Amino acid sequence: MTSVVELYEQLASAPDDKTRARLIAEAFERMEERYPEVKDLATQTHLRETELRLQKEIEQLRGDLTREIKQLRSGVVRWVVGLLAGQTAVILAAFFAVAWL
Repeated sequence: MTSVVELYEQLASAPDDKTRARLIAEAFERMEERYPEVKDLATQTHLRETELRLQKEIEQLRGDLTREIKQLRSGVVRWVVGLLAGQTAVILAAFFAVAWL
């Protein structure tokens, strides 16, 4: 791979614009071959778009989780109230059974 100075010298000594354009294109091609990850670099815009999408998904998941927790909580409360009512009925029945003896 030629250095930047060599590229400059080639561009400066090129006879016409077509030759200069070819030299620049070849330099880019060599750079892409040497650093293939350059094609996959993320820009600030890409990162910001990804961040916004993730924030939206997190908020949606948070809302889903909140709804699920509320449903589970109401189910647990119903079971606890039912069990307390049943336990109270058993205790009162036992109390009255002993009292009638």
